[in-house]
Amino acid sequence: MSSKTFSPLSPDLRGPLLAAIIAFLVGLPCALLIPPLDRDESRFAQASSQMLESKDFINISYQDRPRHKKPVGIHWLQAASTALTSDVAARDILSYRWPSLFGAALAAFAMSWGAGFLFDRRQGLIAGVLFGVSFLLSSEAFIAKTDAVLCGLTTLFLMALARIYVTYRQRTDLSEKPKLTRYKLIFWLAFGGAVLIKGPIGPMMFAATALALLGWDLKAKVPGAADWLKHLGWTWGLLITALIVGPWAIAITIATDGGFWGTAIGDDFAPKLVSGSEGHFAWPGYHTLALPLLFFPLSFLLGGALQTALTRYAEPAVRFAICWFVPGFLIFEASPTKLVHYPLPTYGGLVLLAVLGLSIPLKTWAKVMNTGLGLFGGFLITAIAAYGLSEFGHAGVAVLVTIVAAAALLIGGLAALFLWRQHMNTALACLIGAGVVAHLGFVATLSELKPLWMSRNLEAALVETGLDPRKGLQPGPVATLGYAEPSFVFAMGTETELADTPEQAAAALLQGRPVCVEGRHDAEFRKAVSAAGLRPRAVKTIEGYNYSNGDPVKITLYQLQK
Repeated sequence: MSSKTFSPLSPDLRGPLLAAIIAFLVGLPCALLIPPLDRDESRFAQASSQMLESKDFINISYQDRPRHKKPVGIHWLQAASTALTSDVAARDILSYRWPSLFGAALAAFAMSWGAGFLFDRRQGLIAGVLFGVSFLLSSEAFIAKTDAVLCGLTTLFLMALARIYVTYRQRTDLSEKPKLTRYKLIFWLAFGGAVLIKGPIGPMMFAATALALLGWDLKAKVPGAADWLKHLGWTWGLLITALIVGPWAIAITIATDGGFWGTAIGDDFAPKLVSGSEGHFAWPGYHTLALPLLFFPLSFLLGGALQTALTRYAEPAVRFAICWFVPGFLIFEASPTKLVHYPLPTYGGLVLLAVLGLSIPLKTWAKVMNTGLGLFGGFLITAIAAYGLSEFGHAGVAVLVTIVAAAALLIGGLAALFLWRQHMNTALACLIGAGVVAHLGFVATLSELKPLWMSRNLEAALVETGLDPRKGLQPGPVATLGYAEPSFVFAMGTETELADTPEQAAAALLQGRPVCVEGRHDAEFRKAVSAAGLRPRAVKTIEGYNYSNGDPVKITLYQLQK
């Protein structure tokens, strides 16, 4: 392929670039609307901010505690984006979200780029755009953690692998070794990047896909079944991976005397394989039940995806898509620790099958499945938004919920109707509209549920009462008793004191610092303050809901009465 093909104006790249831009623009308003999330996002952002503060880009820490869970890649990206676009003291969560936005854009780009080769440019564009506006990827796009970036890199290296695999399968001369150095290089660069972002998940996706393909082809007695895998450039490819990951791996091993790996593997990764780590246990079937919601609006194409897999599995591109999605998805289903975003790296294979389903005459059962699962996903989105309105919203939120319902059910229903009647262009327009509007409306609804955003409300109370130490009118840092959400630490700064006992909180009050006390500790705090001979003044009490642990919460802001 000539270098002209890879120019920004190349026809082969126009579709992928358009898909990437759409994915980025769909995620951007959400990144602007939503305050820092508990708990993972704020932990990631806080650890990245501490890298900038300390100038230590090897160790990962959350306040004064080591955070030995994931490799350093996402923290480097977040620290770089913050250094380029903001200032660490500004505590601007958007600056930490840029890598995720670009990660989602990369996923849409890679999907369109790969599908354009596997099928044609038009189907490639459809695949990239639909993936870019899908509910889970659009959500991960505005959350400052690993998953959108991991999805982008995983989609890229698996699409490069797909090109290699399909090219080998389509050759007529088995002695021929196709010249695919460019795609092998893309594969290994993206593979190494995925390892630096989230450790074993990228290699697991590669191994599950490659072994499933190899086993299937060997069983089917495909000539030269293993050639594509043998000639993947293992020697220089693993060297590239080592050059990407190795310097930091060596540095962190020396800096922690090997402690990072013991914690990351023994205390974080291994428990997820044998139990419900950190309370996130769910039975097998959890991810399958969530699929119509998280895959929306592509859930209107799941029947076509299944028919494609059942009828065209002998085709190399279809077989690759099946082996991309099914083995990895089953691994995530089998793992006892489940969070909704875990299977996202597998979704690319399902997108390929779904888009292929648009080009074949569907059987009645597939049309019924398309309509049923699509409307079920739209109903779930609407029901969650309506529940948020009833529990935490106000009258103004009702308009947003109406928009969500109209997009998810009305426009989605029209998409189902046009799909049934084979009016594909109109159906695609409705699918994209339903996905974009429903997701934006859902996120806008979420942003307006003020009782959920306790850290933002508490920060506002400190500013309103003149007790925010950052204004220079009060000694700092703020101390909290009971309420210890990472979003509050990120908002108020690294030095925020998370008091373990009422006596520690009373000592902070004695120093003239503001103290935030959660209601369940209020009586103990007052007792400790009284024992110290202090006179506290309750300045303001705010009530809300701590969504990260599912509890109502009441927090009182105290200052020393002089």
